[in-house]
Amino acid sequence: MNAPTNKPTQAVVIGAGLGGLASAMRLGAKGYQVTVIDRLDVVGGRGSSITQDGHRFDLGPTIVTVPQVYEKLWAECGRDFHADVDLRALDPFYEIRWTDGSQFFARQDDDAMEAEVAKFNPADVPGYRKFLKDAERRYVVGFEGMVAEPMHRLWDTLKVLPTFGLLRADQSILGLARRRVKDERLRMALSFHPLFIGGDPMHVTSMYALVSHLEKEFGVHYAMGGVQAIADAMQRVIEDQGGRVLLGREVDEILTSKNAVRGVQLVDGETLHAPIVISNADAGHTYDRLLRNRTKRRWYPAKLNRKRWSMSLFVWYFGTKHTAGKWDDVCHHTILSGPRYEGLLKDIFIDGWLADDMSIYLHRPSVTDPSVAPAGDDTFYALSPVPHLGHDNPVNWNKVAGAYKAKMAKVLEDVIPGFQDKLSTEVVFTPETFRDRYLSPFGAGFSLEPRILQSAWFRPHNVSEEVQGLFLAGAGTHPGAGVPGVISSAEVLAKMVPDAPAPLSAATPIEMKMAAE
Repeated sequence: MNAPTNKPTQAVVIGAGLGGLASAMRLGAKGYQVTVIDRLDVVGGRGSSITQDGHRFDLGPTIVTVPQVYEKLWAECGRDFHADVDLRALDPFYEIRWTDGSQFFARQDDDAMEAEVAKFNPADVPGYRKFLKDAERRYVVGFEGMVAEPMHRLWDTLKVLPTFGLLRADQSILGLARRRVKDERLRMALSFHPLFIGGDPMHVTSMYALVSHLEKEFGVHYAMGGVQAIADAMQRVIEDQGGRVLLGREVDEILTSKNAVRGVQLVDGETLHAPIVISNADAGHTYDRLLRNRTKRRWYPAKLNRKRWSMSLFVWYFGTKHTAGKWDDVCHHTILSGPRYEGLLKDIFIDGWLADDMSIYLHRPSVTDPSVAPAGDDTFYALSPVPHLGHDNPVNWNKVAGAYKAKMAKVLEDVIPGFQDKLSTEVVFTPETFRDRYLSPFGAGFSLEPRILQSAWFRPHNVSEEVQGLFLAGAGTHPGAGVPGVISSAEVLAKMVPDAPAPLSAATPIEMKMAAE
């Protein structure tokens, strides 16, 4: 038997995205001394921010749903989430605008939502009520029953298949919306949510209707300071636990000995030894790059390349000067639905074609949070789903980014007229940025697409089957992308990582001798 030690057991987390930070918090609560490593200069991963010319741009997720996943995480660490993060409920949640001039405001109040549906087609109100019942049933099975539960054993997935059959999980969420409402705009409004996690509404399972229940039951919130404020608060918890966060450092390889991890080696040559490694890097990058010197049994390169990856994103971050009080009809979250819905989805997900038309998510946080811009100014980002880089004949963004931005500007001029004359600063992300900044395979915005045969057991597992001591967190593993999903991935792996053995700092020589024997 090895002699007891006064040093806590080490654990390394690769990536300071929200899933990695949540994993570090949970391991810290289990007694591990955790080191988090990230190649960026700020925590948060895709939920981080850039500050430029006085404007803070939230780079990725902006909507906070299911606050209890954060409350539960903080409570596990003996902390109060709401003492660390200021959440503000939004009303309306968001607005959807169509090219015909019609508008839909999503709200929590049932009567208000039914009134919105009735604006489009009064005969669709009963179908909308049925859709909400569909969403609630899928929430009970898919969210309460599966999201925070390990799915690395095939039986865990097989045992829910009968229920999935009853719920018609084989049907797409757009197919479910078609069954319930007739108006094409309402069908879009009830089915677009999987785009927030990289899924094609024409093909992902109807289980994702549960998002409508999440919004109705728990509301939609914004964290003052953006999602970056949540990530910063997570870093403070980790450091208060005795952990450390190393920024501007990159992991080059996960080191193994026989069939177990023994730590990581950084690009600069430094080695960190640990019997537990959590990879919050994309699952594809983890297996293809970080474990490149091991023969993989399941997640080998050819298999990963055959998977369906989520779409990518073109994002234009920009600030405007002297615009406070302008565009008063533009709320915090606006979705601009293009002239086509299903045709555009096919272009993006199936054909890999960069269409001339687009749909845009327009984020204007200055409506809620004045800290995002200098006094009197505005901060925006405009996001358009586009094909990832893995399709045949991928888009050359070095050539087309300028033209695509000009097309986006033309669409935005109908919503925020004159904004181009007020531009003060800007940043553009293309799929190549997602590939290079986040090491995301094919520049995918959300890792593997959440189709039914790429979910639960069929997704890369939270506990690796390739090497002992390796665990996965984040969008590429179970339960999948989206902030509640990546936070919940840490809860899943915490159920599989054993508690750290208590250090025996006060061991006497006799105790040391007995332990050695």
